[in-house]
Amino acid sequence: MSARASVRDDGPVTEVLLEGDWRLQGGTPRWASMVARAGPKGGVRLRADGVTHWDTSLVVFLGEAKSWCDAAGVGCDLDPLPEKMRMLGGQFAQSLVSGTRPEHSRSLFVEVGLATEDALRQGRDLLGFIGECWLGAKRLAVGQAGFRWNDCLSEMQKCGAMALPIVSLISFLVGVTLAYSGAIVLRRFGGDIWVADLIGVAMTREMGAMMVGVVLAGRTGAAFAAEIGSMKANEEIDALTVLGISPVRFLVLPRVLAVGLMMPLLALYANCLGIIGGMAVAYSTLEIPFAAYWVEMLTIVDLPDVTVGLIKSVVYGLIVGLAGCRRGLQAENNAAGVGKAATSAVVTAILFIILADAVFAVLFNAIGL
Repeated sequence: MSARASVRDDGPVTEVLLEGDWRLQGGTPRWASMVARAGPKGGVRLRADGVTHWDTSLVVFLGEAKSWCDAAGVGCDLDPLPEKMRMLGGQFAQSLVSGTRPEHSRSLFVEVGLATEDALRQGRDLLGFIGECWLGAKRLAVGQAGFRWNDCLSEMQKCGAMALPIVSLISFLVGVTLAYSGAIVLRRFGGDIWVADLIGVAMTREMGAMMVGVVLAGRTGAAFAAEIGSMKANEEIDALTVLGISPVRFLVLPRVLAVGLMMPLLALYANCLGIIGGMAVAYSTLEIPFAAYWVEMLTIVDLPDVTVGLIKSVVYGLIVGLAGCRRGLQAENNAAGVGKAATSAVVTAILFIILADAVFAVLFNAIGL
């Protein structure tokens, strides 16, 4: 028998009897078309004594009934239903209430204006945060920042020495990849030896600092956001503020300074591993001796190339530290907020690293570096 829903008045209560086979494949009644138009005043009672089989279609019907009764201010009695049916119907009704529906009534210009206003507000907050960090750095220079060097040294170990394994692997593989990619083109022109020039310039100017920045964004920046976000959820940030201790000077500065100091060292280390990776490919695939590879690389790589990479690495390190700490301070006071802050920290850091790299490319080309 197909699904049916019949209505009968039982005194002040409207009773809805559900019968038949409720399946998605067949036609099933809808609450709005059958009962909502009658407008019961005293309440609704649902019974499913005649239901033989049921699936999600019945759950949707029950959820719509419960949601409509709550909105109309009338009672909805689900007690006569089986326990599992009653539980699923109630959960579906809660999802209808808690689910956010997109607002389609606003025009495109309103949406663009609201998005622009939000972007300006976030930009203003970011500039205020950077300014507060700058003031804290000035106070640190004169020894009045409330700065604990033990915290800074601990963070330097976490983002420096403990990051060496993953930086070693990534840098070596990047050098191998660049060598194989460059060999495909250079071999056509008989310039196999120029692979050394390609690897040397690419690693020292771009890839060394870039890859370390991306690795630390996913490793250290997310950790900063999660730590500070957990402290905010546990109201430790509020406790520091009540005690008159600036969270920026006490929590942010040690972390930003630690990653800013360790990034140049990690970038130099990544440059060396990338060059070694390219050297291994040149020796095994292109049959270029180690000495010839090294001498050729030194003819193209000079001090300005290394300096460009170091400057970029310092900026990338500051970006990773500031992004992680900023997102941690913006985290919501719950576990989900901490996870969102960690994800947002990684995305923000990588985005600003790419943007800074583009700015550096234009700037160094303008000044001839």
